[in-house]
Amino acid sequence: MTSPNIAAGCAAPDQSAPIPAGVDLNRETVLTGIVRNAEGEPVGGAYVRLLDSTGEFTAEVVSSPEGVFRFFAAPGSWTLRALSRSGNGEAVVDATVGVNEVGLAVTPA
Repeated sequence: MTSPNIAAGCAAPDQSAPIPAGVDLNRETVLTGIVRNAEGEPVGGAYVRLLDSTGEFTAEVVSSPEGVFRFFAAPGSWTLRALSRSGNGEAVVDATVGVNEVGLAVTPA
């Protein structure tokens, strides 16, 4: 079944759905946030890429209509890169176990 919040061709789960009840946040590392434009408005449909500490591509999701994105990753240094019609943006995070909220702003190129 395809969720209405999944972009065509993207197999990532609905980004705005709650974290599943079975996820142990004392053991899991979650990177989550909202992609926002220069005016602070959410940017839906942005491609959000997860890059490891060496800059290598690891994963990609499409932000929900509300701009929400989420990755499950290992603790450590990660780069999040957003590509959208509103512009592009990047944030670096040193993730720890639990939920790591990341602000990801995009600006026109």
